[in-house]
Amino acid sequence: MSTLSTMWIVMLKELRDIGRDRRTLALTLLLGPLLFPALILGMGALAEKRAKTQIDKVLEVPVIGMERAPNLVAFLATQGIKAVEAPADLEAALREQRQDVGLRVSEGFAEDWRAGRPALVEVMLDTTQRDSSIPGQRLRGALAAYSGQVGALRLLARGMDPSVAQPVNTGTLDVSTPEAKRGLMLSVMLPYFLIITAFLGGAALVLDATAGERERQTLEPLLATPAPRGAIVSGKIVAACLLGVVSLLLSLLAIKLSAQFATGMARSLDMSLMSIASMLFVLLPMLLIGTSLLTFLAAAAKSLKEAQSHMTWLMLMPMIPTMMLMVNPVKTQLWQFAVPFLAQNQLLLKVIRAEPISAQVWAVYLGSSLGLALLLWLAAVMRYRQEKLAIST
Repeated sequence: MSTLSTMWIVMLKELRDIGRDRRTLALTLLLGPLLFPALILGMGALAEKRAKTQIDKVLEVPVIGMERAPNLVAFLATQGIKAVEAPADLEAALREQRQDVGLRVSEGFAEDWRAGRPALVEVMLDTTQRDSSIPGQRLRGALAAYSGQVGALRLLARGMDPSVAQPVNTGTLDVSTPEAKRGLMLSVMLPYFLIITAFLGGAALVLDATAGERERQTLEPLLATPAPRGAIVSGKIVAACLLGVVSLLLSLLAIKLSAQFATGMARSLDMSLMSIASMLFVLLPMLLIGTSLLTFLAAAAKSLKEAQSHMTWLMLMPMIPTMMLMVNPVKTQLWQFAVPFLAQNQLLLKVIRAEPISAQVWAVYLGSSLGLALLLWLAAVMRYRQEKLAIST
């Protein structure tokens, strides 16, 4: 029997075995398609609702020394900001999140105001609390508008054109494309979800086909056959990869379909079929890497429980580039496309933002990732050729 025939038979056997366990099969194929849209759309809807609520509702701001600046208080009221009496310990209230933002009017505010000098007001907030960001921006914006309005009136009172106080008029030209703006939301979490799905997409089949068979003592008869062990392990890896591809494809299609029925910001998650195909192509090498690595590790495990213990640190590995880019954003360089996980993250961001990917980048990425997958596959084959693997203990 040829190597390809053996590999084909083993692949079909593993797919039939996983097909008999309908719960495991359903969990493998449907977890991503059900979980990812719920997470992404749900979090997007919550963020949009939070932002809309904090922007539209009347903002109550506790003010220390409110009686010193009645004109300022009146102006803030026209901007949807209501000044209220401050509690005895406003700083503690802000730290304990009983208040989002506060305002302190300096004791010399009235005197400086009458003298035409800059009068001090302080915006009080805890910058480590995310809930304070939008209220803080609203209050700072209102104070800046009030400062500009009063400054203009003072210049007019002196017979001067207010524009002389603004010699440079600064504007902002946003050159980002609609695809890049859409990618801003997608890039927050989608690359990590897709990378971990590809990396561990065939984990259920791999664990059952290696450590599970060894625990059930069915691996020894399989290895005792004259079939090449390289073909046996290759058949198991190919079966797991096919399962991972289906899971990935269903996840991407689920995100697209759910975005089409969504409203508001979540609607920007809609991706073209070409983008889905590109993402799938980017993730295929990662699927091979993860499946081969897990086959290598699980083959040495004496029980299914021991093999599952590897899942904890394997799930943490795709987080490394995501956290690195969050802490230290770097410009894209060619060497990054040769680093596992980081390469997939950068390429997925390019696909999401609809940026062109050069042939050089593809060459570096495919060469390094497929080379690593080949090394891990060879390591798994070598481990299967060890005689102690066929001995159940």
